[in-house]
Amino acid sequence: MKNDLLKVSIRQNAIFISKDKMVVTKDNLKQTTLILVANLKKIGYTVSEDLLQALNTLAPNQMIAIFNLMKEVLGLNLNWAPLVKGWDTPTGETQWDHLVTLIANIFNSKSGSRLACGHIIPENTFPLERYNGCPFCGTPFQLSEIENYGQGSKLKLLTLWTEDDLATYYQNLLESRTALDATQADSLKILAQELPFPNVEITMKETQVLILDTFVEKKEFVKAQQFITTPTDVLRYLWYKKTGFLQIIEPKTLIKRAQNNDVHIIAHLDNSKKAGIDRKTVLKLKYNRTQCRMVATWLNNLDMDMEKACEAMHPKRGMWVRFIRALRLAEYAQKPGFEYLKELLDVFYNKVYTVYQGEVEVARLKSDVVKTFNLLKQRPGLFARSLFANMLWFGTDQTLAAFEEVMDQVPARLLFTLNMYAETYFDPKAVRIVKPLGGNAKSIGPNNLVNIYTTDQLKEMVSKVEDLCVTAVSNRFGKIETDSKTMYIDPMLFNIPLSIGDRSDTVQDTSSALMGTRFHLEGNAVRLFMQWGKDLPAQHLDMDLSCMIVYQSKTEICAFCNLVTLGAKHSGDIRSIPNKVGTAEYIELDIQALTKENARYVVFTCNAYSNGAISPNLVVGWMNSANPMRISEKTGVAYDPSCVQHQVRVTQSAAKGLVFGVLDVTAREIIWLEMPFGGQVVGNMKFENVEALLAKLKSKTTIGNLLSIKAEAQNLTIVENKEADEVYTLQWAMDTAAVTKLLIE
Repeated sequence: MKNDLLKVSIRQNAIFISKDKMVVTKDNLKQTTLILVANLKKIGYTVSEDLLQALNTLAPNQMIAIFNLMKEVLGLNLNWAPLVKGWDTPTGETQWDHLVTLIANIFNSKSGSRLACGHIIPENTFPLERYNGCPFCGTPFQLSEIENYGQGSKLKLLTLWTEDDLATYYQNLLESRTALDATQADSLKILAQELPFPNVEITMKETQVLILDTFVEKKEFVKAQQFITTPTDVLRYLWYKKTGFLQIIEPKTLIKRAQNNDVHIIAHLDNSKKAGIDRKTVLKLKYNRTQCRMVATWLNNLDMDMEKACEAMHPKRGMWVRFIRALRLAEYAQKPGFEYLKELLDVFYNKVYTVYQGEVEVARLKSDVVKTFNLLKQRPGLFARSLFANMLWFGTDQTLAAFEEVMDQVPARLLFTLNMYAETYFDPKAVRIVKPLGGNAKSIGPNNLVNIYTTDQLKEMVSKVEDLCVTAVSNRFGKIETDSKTMYIDPMLFNIPLSIGDRSDTVQDTSSALMGTRFHLEGNAVRLFMQWGKDLPAQHLDMDLSCMIVYQSKTEICAFCNLVTLGAKHSGDIRSIPNKVGTAEYIELDIQALTKENARYVVFTCNAYSNGAISPNLVVGWMNSANPMRISEKTGVAYDPSCVQHQVRVTQSAAKGLVFGVLDVTAREIIWLEMPFGGQVVGNMKFENVEALLAKLKSKTTIGNLLSIKAEAQNLTIVENKEADEVYTLQWAMDTAAVTKLLIE
């Protein structure tokens, strides 16, 4: 039983068991099976009937392997002790206590208690019996495991996966019509190493890079060539191997981000200049002969018009100059058999090519309608991305008439994007949220041209775009023949947005949810948690868990600097990590108290207070249960995996701060979202950006809406029972890559 494949299945709420392991069928459940099921129930899981029977055929050591991996994924073997014991009862510490302690340590006071970290805690300041570590410097001394299990009011269902299910999931990831999020990309890399590559067409460039990398690691360079159709594919792969990012983020952006992450509130701790230099050093390019020949061969074998290839290289010309030198491409261009590469470099360096985007801009600035639209119709995808701006520039009717001619060639994901965001774009009062490559989320105002149109004209623009896009999608569904007569749509699917844009950069190890998914509250308490430092040596590493409570006319924060506020309590500020097992912080939210005070939202955040970005493998999430969730008075441990509603793990991040959820107090719902922001503390987060992102997510078409369009286009009757010809359940929607098959091209 391979652990990596098992991890992939767990992310889909399943357990992978190889068919060859299920050799014996037993009517009676073995004692070891009953023990495993009981232990899974303690951590919040139950099993389906077919999985139960499959587990019953396994040897005890195989069952132990499954449960041990579940423990690893859930972090059950890590340290979950916070700084304060029984932190739901405040310690009463004040800024005065910190000041007195600071003075005592500066003058090396002889009175008080000296702790293992070396600090002196004067009498009548911090109640030391309440702490697991130093209250002054936040260094933990005592480690604790989880004490309370099985408090969750709902159990997650685990189903059975075999080789067939893995193969289907693998193929769905490969055929996904939207970019994969971090969880899917990680799962794809695992499956690509273990399963044979199926005969499928991969349409997403980022997915192609992941498979390309798999072939390169196996030294199958010829097979890798099939994923190299333009020079940009080469650049994307090389930059992915250098930085780990599937999108091509400019070096200057990464350097600036590193500098910003090392800016510190305390001047003498500011390390931004050195961080920029270090990042620049890391980004230096160096390749061996094998790698140079591989890339030279890929470029030489391109089946692409020379000028078109150079035009594709032009937007990243500065990067290409560096790569050409580092890869010794000029040297290989002189070798026999590399004639295409030689001519490519000659055309590129001498700029003997025209730039399509430049031609479009010139025609647009001259208000040459015919030429602009003729050029845009050559590239329907670019036409779709610039549709709104062109409607404002040239007028609605002319623009939409030209666009309609090539609309059938536009990917469905772009049509839905137009349909979802038209209302916001043409609203003169709307604030839009954007996330530049490698940057933080930013809010921007409306296009200036919006103000020259009347309200009725803008509403007409929105209506025409929405009608056009829905009609186009409906027509695509209508062309597909089906024998089905009825369709069942799980009501929950009307709350789950389509996976278009806003991809997640964190890994979801225990569940799968799309950004914008709403989780209903079960009880009157929500417990935020953060665990960091796994596998790292003991060191100073200060990550902060915080929240911002938003009222109608004010905001309050609960963070390391304000441990107790109305409706929220913090477990204490830990600034150092113990060896390998990490440490934890918590915040408890009292929903009844927040409701009574008319709080609107609570924004969940985490920050890297230490220099640098958020720590790798940091886990954040929230717990929620109809049953009361206990906090240990002895150790303060408050984590119970059975109560976890959602959690994510940061793998590679350039972010200094991260919003990972928003509680809508009135609706009693938590919206999972992911919004990076700059700054060491929660106060650097702008709630206006969160509001803009919420509005953007709310405008998205849901899976249920898309299925309704499909049903209408194919004359299917939507029924309320699962005996329908086509059944779409919440379990089906967990495989978000499979859902994208509805985006008919």
